[in-house]
Amino acid sequence: MNTTEAKEKINKLSQSLREHNHRYYILNNPTISDQEFDMLLKDLEALEQQFPELQDDNSPTKRVGGDITKNFPSLVHKHPMLSLGNTYSKEEIMEFETRVEKLLEDKVTFVCELKYDGVAIGITYVDGKMTTAVTRGDGTKGEVITNNVRTIRTVPLQLIGEGYPQEFEIRGEIVLPKSQFERINRDRIAKGEPPYMNPRNTASGTLKQQNSSVVAARGLDTFLYGIYSEEKIADGHYESVMKAADWGFKIPNPKKKMILHCTTIDEIMEFINYWDEHRKDLPFEIDGVVIKVNDYDRQEMLGYTSKSPRWAIAYKFKTERVSTRLMDVTYQVGRTGAITPVAQLEPVLLGGTIVKRASLHNADQIEKLDIYINDYVYVEKGGEIIPKIVGVDTAKRTNNAQKVVFKNTCPDCETTLVRQEGEAQHYCPNQYGCPAQIKSRIEHFISRKAMDIDGMGPETIDLMYSQNLIRDYGDLYSLQRSDLLQLDRMAAKSVDNLLLGIENSKNIPFQRVLFALGIRFVGETVAKKLANHFKTIDALSHASEEELIAVEEIGERIAQSVKGYFIHEKNIETIRDLKFAGLQFELEESDAPKSDMLSGKSFVVSGVFENFSRNELKAAIESNGGKNVGSLSSKTDYLIAGDKMGPSKKVKAEKLNIRILSEEEFVGMIGGNENKNY
Repeated sequence: MNTTEAKEKINKLSQSLREHNHRYYILNNPTISDQEFDMLLKDLEALEQQFPELQDDNSPTKRVGGDITKNFPSLVHKHPMLSLGNTYSKEEIMEFETRVEKLLEDKVTFVCELKYDGVAIGITYVDGKMTTAVTRGDGTKGEVITNNVRTIRTVPLQLIGEGYPQEFEIRGEIVLPKSQFERINRDRIAKGEPPYMNPRNTASGTLKQQNSSVVAARGLDTFLYGIYSEEKIADGHYESVMKAADWGFKIPNPKKKMILHCTTIDEIMEFINYWDEHRKDLPFEIDGVVIKVNDYDRQEMLGYTSKSPRWAIAYKFKTERVSTRLMDVTYQVGRTGAITPVAQLEPVLLGGTIVKRASLHNADQIEKLDIYINDYVYVEKGGEIIPKIVGVDTAKRTNNAQKVVFKNTCPDCETTLVRQEGEAQHYCPNQYGCPAQIKSRIEHFISRKAMDIDGMGPETIDLMYSQNLIRDYGDLYSLQRSDLLQLDRMAAKSVDNLLLGIENSKNIPFQRVLFALGIRFVGETVAKKLANHFKTIDALSHASEEELIAVEEIGERIAQSVKGYFIHEKNIETIRDLKFAGLQFELEESDAPKSDMLSGKSFVVSGVFENFSRNELKAAIESNGGKNVGSLSSKTDYLIAGDKMGPSKKVKAEKLNIRILSEEEFVGMIGGNENKNY
């Protein structure tokens, strides 16, 4: 057989195997036996071995695995993979609907889906072929696990049908079916190995396996439901999910009530109540329901917060509650000196994981619970993530039980704690001498959203601190390679990577450096506003409290915190060191507002536009000194109106005498004479 004949036969076998795979795993309607399928697969494997130059990354033979991946590289998501806000009652869902419709000033329709208890994944296709698969990671960047995802039978390696975009990403959830989880644990027990705790963690660990053949043997499954593309696919989320089924994806099955397009709160609650009752019947685990605004244009109008979309929310099923014994209470010290009491528990299984600790929040919570050491306490997972104590079984309290009394000194430096009037938490005031606070501030400084220095974690920081190499984050830029090589577990490559990360951090823009400093109440958004307003750290450090409060959305509490930070000579000295090291303490021209021609003016952007996205228009407003607001009021100056804007918004703008601008009029406004009085 020559190469041309082999290529033709490989293509024919591949196409046949893809069709049978789709019928078996997606449509649940096989037309050949498992034995016949295996024989076709062996024929293809034999041909690919004989003609290795004809092998394809998306060949059906890749389903069985065999690729070895030593490291999983990181990849930045084109579209951030954000988390969702949680609700636990019908009232909260009604509040969500009211909030959405108030912002849009119109009625909307929703899509209800199952909230899969699995691992979020984003898979990219180019010309109908799978190219990359990336985990959620921290939402900004994830790990590339393409070879492992190729082994999952319900992930198409090559699409069927027509009409799919030339390039797009589809997102969904990888789950481990209950039957496969039980099979894996039976095998482990038979081998004398401890069983895995729950399907979700097992799925996550499976996807990190270096050998893809191990992944193939685990029997993972997927449900894919979110499409991201530069090309328009459909007007709404539900419609695009239905199209994805035509291309060969395994989507939530509408016939099995796994996805619903609905218009009323009653329909949403009916969907929730049905699955709260029937979730145990599913072959995989879910922990709630996701509710999304269906229309894409309206999703864009609603936009995002820094953490989650405003157009979607998750309803979490009632959390599991267990009883266990309180062994002790310890205390954690945060970077701002806040003291958090932590309950040390007798280990107990909760929500598929072993729980040993739970938050007690603050002194008021301890007093409210009236809790004693050795009490039997009721534990839940707050949002099914962070365990918390919700009650005490006083009937089981022993006579020699000792009441928990909140500490009056710092657990790390023994400084007497203080509690400011109106605040729930106690604080250690030893800001510059408490090791726990110092190390926590360094952790914050190097974090991904701040200076993004890889190669350092809490253990490395502890080690450097104990060896007197660092006493604050300014010392990072004085570290010497020879000193680092003497530390335990720090090999030459690790040291070089760390020093490179430190050097690269000198290019981080001013607004992120300001956030990294860890000034209390100055988060990412506040840091950006302060940087845009004052332009330099020097101007900010000399600003009065009144000048700080004059900045948009900066209140008295933030102003006092910023002033307090720059009063301390230690902070001024650290900033001086960081300046000398080469960090960015001035706003770059490309980041700075282009003008202040819109200063003092507030805008609402609504509808769909021809030449710009809503986000681009909002960015233009901010870059010219204007302010974006979410809804119309007597304080709004302009409404930029696009297509599909709700008619009620136009009526309200006219009633309030708000000037309505077209896209072209706004562009003309910012492109005209800066001295013109708009």
